[in-house]
Amino acid sequence: MEKFAEKTISKETIYEGRIIDLSIHDVTLPNGETSKREIVTHPGAVAVIAVTEDNKLLLVRQFRKPLEKTIAEIPAGKLEKGEDPLPCAKRELEEETGFLAGKWTSLGSFYTSPGFADELIYLFLAEELSDGTANTDEDEFVECFEVTIDEARKLMDNQEIHDAKTIIAIQYLQLLHR
Repeated sequence: MEKFAEKTISKETIYEGRIIDLSIHDVTLPNGETSKREIVTHPGAVAVIAVTEDNKLLLVRQFRKPLEKTIAEIPAGKLEKGEDPLPCAKRELEEETGFLAGKWTSLGSFYTSPGFADELIYLFLAEELSDGTANTDEDEFVECFEVTIDEARKLMDNQEIHDAKTIIAIQYLQLLHR
């Protein structure tokens, strides 16, 4: 067993939702004491760094209710139960931006908030873009637009880009262009 592992003694599911579940775990700590952990379970997601032929990044503007504001983000979406990340990434890119990609590269994955959630985002680079058909979910309202890396940095400065996955994407692209 891992040195810092916490053993779950009991678990109570508080909420089962369409996107997340919330549970409370009673755990035994490495020193033998007990504590509670509030855990959000999420099916995982994908995020797409879509780069145009002229080296621009595709972003979408979307109102985010938890933040009470509209932010600019890279296209992304939730995995369906049992879904592989690449088909999900292809679907989300087309649905949110109206573009298809001829070349896909997996860039790995990362946990969004491991202190309380198990959400794992798979990051992809999409290139060789061509026209597809935008078709957002019935409760999803987005506006697609293109920016240069310099413009994206300015959007970060004014907090229009204000989410981790998009900031990671921009940092990744900056590393590619060095």
